[in-house]
Amino acid sequence: MKEILDFLKDLEANNTRDWFEQNRSRYDHTRKMFLAITELLIHEIRQFDEEIPLLSPKDCVFRIFRDVRFSHDKSPFKSNYGCFIARGGRKAGFGGYYLHIQPGESFLSGGIYRPPAEHLNAIRQEIYYHPESYLKIIEEKLFKSTFEVDYFDKLKNAPKGYPKDWEHLDLIKNRSYAVAHKVSEEVLCSPDFIPHAISAFKVLHPFNQYLNKAVDENLGD
Repeated sequence: MKEILDFLKDLEANNTRDWFEQNRSRYDHTRKMFLAITELLIHEIRQFDEEIPLLSPKDCVFRIFRDVRFSHDKSPFKSNYGCFIARGGRKAGFGGYYLHIQPGESFLSGGIYRPPAEHLNAIRQEIYYHPESYLKIIEEKLFKSTFEVDYFDKLKNAPKGYPKDWEHLDLIKNRSYAVAHKVSEEVLCSPDFIPHAISAFKVLHPFNQYLNKAVDENLGD
């Protein structure tokens, strides 16, 4: 893991195409390492989450190349490696398990980040009709001590079609249903990192189950 972090630190300090090409072998090597980590996580997650199929790591790992067409930041590369393990792979819009490696900003996460509109509407509908089930998950002691449930991306007002005076309105203002668990470089580089990640992901499992059940049952209603 230290090799991955060292490469990303150097990339962050030298985020140019010329530098990247000169260090292409380091990128290829660390990407293979990250793919191997992703493959191991897929195997371990499948032991407790039967929704996760036998995915290819390449279907879960995000590209390091940035799309700069509509961005003020024209840096060509991300300074992180990330993988999202979910039913259908990283683009399917279902709840899953995310690993983000970035110098000083590494974390484990899960749920659904910026889901498609129809998936988001399905989740809101499920929470609206069954808030007690959702609250039971996010207010469970171990869940609260493991993950931060601080949705940073909320609507200012009630979503269209929902009453403004509903007592749990804050729960359905989210544009994302994702939580995070920060990871220090010490933990990331320790031999116990994979067991640490899997323990956190097991805590996350009921959260993903709720979100995916909401999508499966309410989509198209």
